[in-house]
Amino acid sequence: MNTTTFIGENLLPGQIGYFLTILSFVASLVATFAFAKAFYSQQIETEIQWNKLAKTAFLIEAVAIFSCFIVLSYIIYHHLFEYKYAYSHSDMSMPIQYLLSCFWEGQEGSFLLWSFWHAVLGLILMTRAKKWGKNINGVMTVLNFTQVCLATMIVGFYILDFKLGSSPFILLRNEMQWPILSRPDYLQFIKDGTGLNTTLQNYWMVIHPPVLFLGFASTTIPFAFAVAGLLKKENNWMDSVLPWATFSAGILGLGIMMGAAWAYESLNFGGYWAWDPVENASLVPWLVLVAGIHTCIIYRKTGTSLKATYLFFGISFLMVLYSTFLTRSGILGDTSVHAFTDLGMNAQLLGFLLIFVIPYFVLFFIRYKNLYETPAEDEMSSREFWMLVGSMVLFLSGLVITSITSIPVINKLLGTKIAPPEDAAFAHNQVQVFVAIIIGLLTAAGQYLKYKETPKSYIISKLKMPILITIVMSSVIYIFIGVAYKEKGIGFTGAIYVALFSAVYAVVANLFYWLSILNGKLKSAAASIGHIGFGLVLVGILISSSNKTVLSWNTTGISPLKEDNSKNNPTGNPRENITLFEGLATDMGKYMVTYQRDTLDGLNKRFFELMFKEKNSEHQFFLYPDVLKNNKMEGFSANPAAKHYWNKDIFVYVTSFQDHSESDTIRFKPHQIAIGDSIFYSNGYIKLEKVLINPNKNAPVGNNELVLQMTVTSKEGLKYDATPGILLEGMTLQQELDTVKAQNLVLSFNKVVDQKKGVLEIGIKESASLTNLITLKVYEFPFINILWLGIIVMTIGFMMSSYARYKKLKAK
Repeated sequence: MNTTTFIGENLLPGQIGYFLTILSFVASLVATFAFAKAFYSQQIETEIQWNKLAKTAFLIEAVAIFSCFIVLSYIIYHHLFEYKYAYSHSDMSMPIQYLLSCFWEGQEGSFLLWSFWHAVLGLILMTRAKKWGKNINGVMTVLNFTQVCLATMIVGFYILDFKLGSSPFILLRNEMQWPILSRPDYLQFIKDGTGLNTTLQNYWMVIHPPVLFLGFASTTIPFAFAVAGLLKKENNWMDSVLPWATFSAGILGLGIMMGAAWAYESLNFGGYWAWDPVENASLVPWLVLVAGIHTCIIYRKTGTSLKATYLFFGISFLMVLYSTFLTRSGILGDTSVHAFTDLGMNAQLLGFLLIFVIPYFVLFFIRYKNLYETPAEDEMSSREFWMLVGSMVLFLSGLVITSITSIPVINKLLGTKIAPPEDAAFAHNQVQVFVAIIIGLLTAAGQYLKYKETPKSYIISKLKMPILITIVMSSVIYIFIGVAYKEKGIGFTGAIYVALFSAVYAVVANLFYWLSILNGKLKSAAASIGHIGFGLVLVGILISSSNKTVLSWNTTGISPLKEDNSKNNPTGNPRENITLFEGLATDMGKYMVTYQRDTLDGLNKRFFELMFKEKNSEHQFFLYPDVLKNNKMEGFSANPAAKHYWNKDIFVYVTSFQDHSESDTIRFKPHQIAIGDSIFYSNGYIKLEKVLINPNKNAPVGNNELVLQMTVTSKEGLKYDATPGILLEGMTLQQELDTVKAQNLVLSFNKVVDQKKGVLEIGIKESASLTNLITLKVYEFPFINILWLGIIVMTIGFMMSSYARYKKLKAK
């Protein structure tokens, strides 16, 4: 037993935190058992007794989780680097607004955040128990069992040789094997932590994870209602689940797109969505959940699609668990930039997934015959028929995304060597563009249809005007904006045009339905508003992505970048990265761009001031992209900057910059030249036009000057004047160097070699250290604000629906 007394350690917070994690684990076990007993109790008195114990245990569990949250925040905020979590995820220079990001950067903190939201949702369920139906004890049983599983992820104790979870309260000296940690005074040598990952030092990462994890946690509730219904063979929970399901879809969708906004502002792949496996893993539960909401509505109206509702609500939550396994097990390897570091918990993560997947599907198939649906053959003109078709399309869309994303898992399990798609984005886009077409059309026409059957004349009369308006609006978009993306052939380009028509139709038809059929009333407009938002999202994605334009084509002919076709290379084609020299205005298409200066913020972040001036007007603006030194790996991470207009964004990030730490050791190379001769350099040639003797008429008497008038021509055809010379002041001879910064050239006039033949000697030096230079990637995203507007409108629609359905439930 180690009896060493370590100087300066603050052990109390860790001891309290560790106790609280154990308490939350035990309390969640007790609550799970007690709620299950109450759920199966046949007598009211017994149910009340078990309920009382269950609620008490849950309250203890919730208080323990909230207290854990506070204790870990205290450790991070006070920089207690004796704890591994604080040391690994924060540092002394961390701005206070990013300290919360430190909390959920690691797996342990994010699991605790997930538990936090479960506790909040559980308290809401418990305090409004009567509103959610008699199966509420079953719902709380599932919720608390999920809490048990989450608690195991952060308890961090051993069962024989198996470590259960990883505690955020473990001491650095108990986890790392550094020799210095055995010293009693080791803390005096640990001056700082390793800090927050540079890509997470963005305000979106303060708010995106909490919203996303609230979305993840909320999917547990529809799943729990489904499990309780299967266990009791009761299907009367549909009204109770809809407020939760619509809330969950709204919050999860918002959380996903907050992540897209973070990627747009912080990552340098040039956009908001890259079909990264982690992005995909969060999107699929949302798609399936939305499918489940629609089949649930079908069942309430017609008594059909019950089995599909159970399946979709179940799969939605199970896909959240699958995404947890994917992102935290390390199985994705280098296929994702978002995945967590592997903590050696693969077996536990897999167990977390399977302990829900296997029982749920076993229970579903055992109860399958009891899932009675009204025997009816849906008419093709009925609303429920097309709602079911749309739900199946969303489900199949999620299935395709999952199958492509899961290639590393398939290879790991089966020992295969299936190669992921070379162009992952197109592999998804070529399928999802047709999903957009179908869902857009169904979203537009669906609300005009009636349940059971809709007369053909009614459909034509109601849809005629929205279709005409859509044709006009789409034509305007095609003519004045169009689709610039032509890389994958005419077929795919044509599909984008059709999808764009479908998306516009979804907006117009739902807006028309709200204003004409519902007479503009907000009370019943939740579905229309949600669908308008979804249509705007599709319009924004299709226009901004298909017309994304590279503005930064290199016009200088100089680039420090090398060709690199790897998929994680943010620079892409070097020719798409313009080189800028400090203080020199450079032609970039419709703009002249000047790299004004750069400033160093502390030791890690360098800001670059860029001035953009339109050629055809006096309009100009400044952007300040920055690069941040990676604290988790070598190199720098680029943070983009964007100029936002109502109709476009100019998106900029630095792909390379001059490193000032290295001195210039390159020497001049001598060359002989005569008037009219040319000498080649790496990017063009230099021609001696003539020799000027004492060109400065105002020079002091006695000064003699010899100046060479030279023209530098780059291989791109750009011409620059250069005038190196020699000045004789009395008995002092000095060289007058001339620098062509845009070509990294310094020219010197060394001496006259042969006066009779007119042969001179010049010196040429090519050096990237002559001046500060950077390379930029610049994109233009047209009408991207339509996407962000659509997200806001769609979320409002979901929240309106959730509130309206809760009000109806409350009125019963």
